[in-house]
Amino acid sequence: MKSSGAKKRSGATRNSRGEELAETAMILPLLFMILIGIYWFGMAFRIYGTITNAARDGARAAVNPPCTTCGSSPNPTANAWTVILNDMNAAHLNASLLKPPATPPVLCSCAPGAASSSPCTTPTVSCDSNPNICVQGVVTGSGNFTAGLVQLSSTVAPTGLTNGGAGECGISVSFQYPFQFWLPFTSLSGSTVNLPAQAQMRAETQ
Repeated sequence: MKSSGAKKRSGATRNSRGEELAETAMILPLLFMILIGIYWFGMAFRIYGTITNAARDGARAAVNPPCTTCGSSPNPTANAWTVILNDMNAAHLNASLLKPPATPPVLCSCAPGAASSSPCTTPTVSCDSNPNICVQGVVTGSGNFTAGLVQLSSTVAPTGLTNGGAGECGISVSFQYPFQFWLPFTSLSGSTVNLPAQAQMRAETQ
């Protein structure tokens, strides 16, 4: 027969176990939410890194002169899209979801080696024709293409956007990729965030 002291110790043990179970039940949902958040934000950072690298590769392909012996397109936008498509496929991302930014980067036109004091107060360089990406700095005329007519060092000044400068001409590639979060019991659950990507490359004569 158990003594009264033994019964008290046994009851205290059961109470302690009950408290531990209650605390665990309270902590597990929070821990679960943290793990889910780490997963989805990790996915977002992975995609952001991929599209940023794709934009950089696309801009680099756009400014490079076409190779006369390797069959590359003389269209800088087409070259940029081909490289971006390859990068997206390698990362197992759907390139058809890419779309131009809602507001293209504000960039002035540029003349190589020229300096100009005249400001441009509105975006003067529009996106070249492509339904998925925005390529700025491509001039098309009579079937010929010229890459690198965007002023890369443009800055916002009180009088507007300064044009010319040191003549650092190049090309800009920008786009966005929709990413959908799934975080239960939060405002982010099911919401779509457009991850932006933009890169500029200086045009060089080769």
